[in-house]
Amino acid sequence: MSFTELEIPGVILVEPRVFPDERGFFLETFHEQKYRAGGIPESFVQDNHSRSVKGTLRGLHSQRHQPQGKLVRAIEGRIFDVAVDVRRGSPTFRRWVGVELSAENFLQLYIPQGFVHGFCVLSDVAQVEYKCTDYYAPHDEQSVRWNDPDIGIAWPITDPVISPKDHAAPRLSEIEHLLPVYGGV
Repeated sequence: MSFTELEIPGVILVEPRVFPDERGFFLETFHEQKYRAGGIPESFVQDNHSRSVKGTLRGLHSQRHQPQGKLVRAIEGRIFDVAVDVRRGSPTFRRWVGVELSAENFLQLYIPQGFVHGFCVLSDVAQVEYKCTDYYAPHDEQSVRWNDPDIGIAWPITDPVISPKDHAAPRLSEIEHLLPVYGGV
């Protein structure tokens, strides 16, 4: 199992060790001690599962007062998964990273608290599972426009299918005063 910190400190790409044979494969999708040693010290309290069709874009989402770290993986199909640093005062504020997660590559992306998260579906169908470090709190949700030009995410799809909520999301500059302050961690 390998853990690689990406261009934004705290965002970690996890490559589990996969054991294939004639029957299929086996892998550990989470092991608390190994993930702690790999730089992911948080505890997870909730698991989520979504299924989406090709061209769907979900995001960019976070929670204000109950921020969630997320450990994301695709269990069917392929997605382009994105994390954007929205911690005011962070040296990487407004920067984003994106990676392809798929059922074939088994990669996972850890996104710490203080980031908005989203993904788009590259295959006909994708199922995504992710672990969260805090519980979903609908009253605490915040969204950022998926195509905010101040962020400039290079999404690999055009004309995505998005929800009405995501369509109405504000630009990051319109909610900056509501964002968490960078704590130097």
